[in-house]
Amino acid sequence: MYKLGNYITGNWIEGDGAGQELFNAISGQTIATATTKGLDFQAILQYAREKGNTALRKMTFQERGRMLRALALHLMQHKEKFYTISAQSGATKIDSWIDIEGGIGNLFSNASLRRKLPDDPFCLDGDPISLSKGGTFMGHHLLVPKEGVAVHINAYNFPVWGMLEKIAVNLLAGMPAVVKPATVTSYLTEAVVKVIIASKILPEGALQLLCGSAGDILDHVNSQDVVTFTGSASTGFKLKSNNNILSESVPFNMEADSLNCIVLGTDVQPGMPEWDIFIKEVKKEMTVKAGQKCTAVRRIFVPENKLEDISKALIAELGKTVIGNPSNEKVRMGALAGQEQRKEVRTQVQKLLASSQIIYGSLDSVTVIDADAATGAFISPVLLYNPDPFLAEASHNVEAFGPVSTIMPYKTMDEVIELSKKGKGSLCSSIITAEAAIARQYVLGAATHHGRILVLNNECAKESTGHGSPLPLLVHGGPGRAGGGEEMGGLRGIKHYLQRTAIQGSPSMITAISNVYQPNAKGNNDGTHPFKKYFEELSIGDQLVTEKRMITSEDIDRFALLSGDQFYAHLKETNFDGTMFEQQVAHGYFIMSAAAGLFVDSFSKNPVLLNYGIDELRFTKPVYPGNSIYIRFTCKEKTAQELKEANPDIDFVKGQDIPKGIVKWYVEIFDNTDELTGVATILTMVEMKKALLNK
Repeated sequence: MYKLGNYITGNWIEGDGAGQELFNAISGQTIATATTKGLDFQAILQYAREKGNTALRKMTFQERGRMLRALALHLMQHKEKFYTISAQSGATKIDSWIDIEGGIGNLFSNASLRRKLPDDPFCLDGDPISLSKGGTFMGHHLLVPKEGVAVHINAYNFPVWGMLEKIAVNLLAGMPAVVKPATVTSYLTEAVVKVIIASKILPEGALQLLCGSAGDILDHVNSQDVVTFTGSASTGFKLKSNNNILSESVPFNMEADSLNCIVLGTDVQPGMPEWDIFIKEVKKEMTVKAGQKCTAVRRIFVPENKLEDISKALIAELGKTVIGNPSNEKVRMGALAGQEQRKEVRTQVQKLLASSQIIYGSLDSVTVIDADAATGAFISPVLLYNPDPFLAEASHNVEAFGPVSTIMPYKTMDEVIELSKKGKGSLCSSIITAEAAIARQYVLGAATHHGRILVLNNECAKESTGHGSPLPLLVHGGPGRAGGGEEMGGLRGIKHYLQRTAIQGSPSMITAISNVYQPNAKGNNDGTHPFKKYFEELSIGDQLVTEKRMITSEDIDRFALLSGDQFYAHLKETNFDGTMFEQQVAHGYFIMSAAAGLFVDSFSKNPVLLNYGIDELRFTKPVYPGNSIYIRFTCKEKTAQELKEANPDIDFVKGQDIPKGIVKWYVEIFDNTDELTGVATILTMVEMKKALLNK
C-alpha cells in the first residue's frame, strides 16, 4: 500500500509504522497511509531556519515575487493531475477549481504585490516622522523578515488552497514554511508538493511537508517563528495554549470555523433581482464543497413576513441538486471528505434538532448517482428552521460542518444586527439588499463581529466572487469564535512574517539604512544632471538644486487662460478682503509645471523615457507675483522593471520592452525666503545602460 512521503530536511522520508489509512470519499477504498512517527521535529525546524530562511532573506521582494509567479505558472501546467486526485476527496469539478486554481491564483496575486515593494530584502512601513524642529533627527519604521519558520497547520477541506494561500505570503515576506495539512486529504497536498519540489523553483529549505500528526513540533518553535492554524475553534484553542507558544511569545494566527450568516434585506420582494440572488447564494453556499467551508453560510436571516416564501424557494432549489460521483457531469454536489466527517455532521445536526426542525433533507437517506450512498461519505443537504432565534441559542453555537444551514426570522434591521452578533464572531457575513441605507445600517452595526461583509445586489452580482470566497488582497479572518486572526490581505498579510522595528537617527543615516531618500538628508551633487544618468548610474540621494525663476502676474494670467482655471484667487481684479490671500495667487499646478521647467533637462535626449505620475503633491505656502521659486530635486527610490514579452496589441509605448526601471524623485519647491511652498514625488521610467547594447 502506498505510504505518503514527508518532505523534510531536503529528502522525501516515510514515517515509521503503518500509519493512518486515507480513504476515497466516493468509493470508500483505501488510497494510502500517512504517518510522521519517528521524525525529528526540532531538526525539521532548524533546517528551515538555517537553510530556507538564510536563502530567502537574501532575496529581494522583487526576486521573491518573480519566484512565486514562476511557481504559479509551473503548477498550472500540472493542474489536470491535481483535479484527478482531488475527485477522490469527494470534490466536484467546481469544488476542485476553487481549491486548485484558487490556490494557484493566490500565488499570482501575491506575486503581483512585488510591484508595490522595493528591490530590497526589507522595506519601510508608513511615513517618516520628524522628531526635531531643525530637521536633523527623525524616526521611521523598518520591516525585516523574521529569522524563523512559518508553521502552517491546515484544515482538510482545502488541501491545495489552504497550503498555497499561506505559503504565498510567507515566501514573499522572506520566511520558509513547514506545512502540516489535515491528514485525511493530505494525499492531494503531497501530490502538489512533489511537483513544487521537483521544479526546483524554491530554494532548498523554503518548503517542507508533514503528512500525519504534528507531533511535538510546537514544543520547538521560538519567538522568530510564526504559527498559523485553520480548523475548529476547540483544536485551535488547544494549540494556542501550548506552553512553549505562550512562554516564547510565538505569533499565532488562528482562522477557526464560524457560524457565518447571510441576511435578506427588508426591502427585497419576490420578483426583484435581489430575491433570486439571495436564493442562488444560499444554495451555492450549502452545496459547494458539500458545505465543507469555513466561510459557508450556517445561519440564514429572513424578514418574518418573507420567511414562508423564501423557505419554499430554497427547498425547490435544493431539490434540484444532483448528488453523487463527481466524475458524472450531472453531479453538482459530491461527498464529504470521509465517513468520520459524515458521522460528525450527523452528531452536530442532532444537537441543533433540540430547538430546530428539518424542513428539507434527511440525515438517514440521500439519493446519489454513479455511487453507493452507504459506502461513500454522502449526505443530503439539510435546511433547518429555528422559529425563535433569540431564545433557541443552539443555532448560534453549534456548527455542522457540511451542507447544513438554519433559516431564522427577524422583524427589524436592529434585530438582525443583534442576531448576527450572537454567533460570537464570524469570518464573513452577507447582506442582500437594493437599498444603500439598509446596507449602511447593517455594515456599520454588524462590522464589529465579522471579518468580512459582502453587500450583494443586482449591480455587482454578476461579477461578485460570492459570500464564501476569501480574496488574497483582502484580509481573511474574524474576531471571537472565528479565531481573532487575519490572513492574506495583500501587503497587510506579509507583515505577519516581518519584524517591525522603529529606527531613529539623522535623515542621512535613515536614508543610508533604508535605501530610500528621507527629507532633510544630505544630497549628492556630482555636477551631472540626474536626468543624464542611466538607471544603473543613479544613486539614492543624487540631487539637483535649480536656478530661481520669478513668478509674474502675467504668468498667472496666461496659465488661467490656457487651463481654464479662473478661480477668483488667480485673478488680479479680485477684491481680496475677507479671503485667505493677500493678492492674486499662483495656481498650485502652475507652480508644479514651472518646477518641471526648472528641473527637467530638456535640451537633448536622455535616459528618462517618460514621466508617468505624481504622488503626494502638496502646496504648503501661497506663491504671489514677485516671488521667486527654486527646486531641490532628489533621487528618492529606484526599482528595476522586468522585461515583458512583446505584444503588438498592448505595446503602444515606445521602449516598453527595453531594460528599464522606475525612479521616484523627491521634489521640493522653495520660494525666495527659502521656505517650502510645495512638495511632491514624481515617477519616471528610466532606461538602463545595458539597453544600449540592444540598439
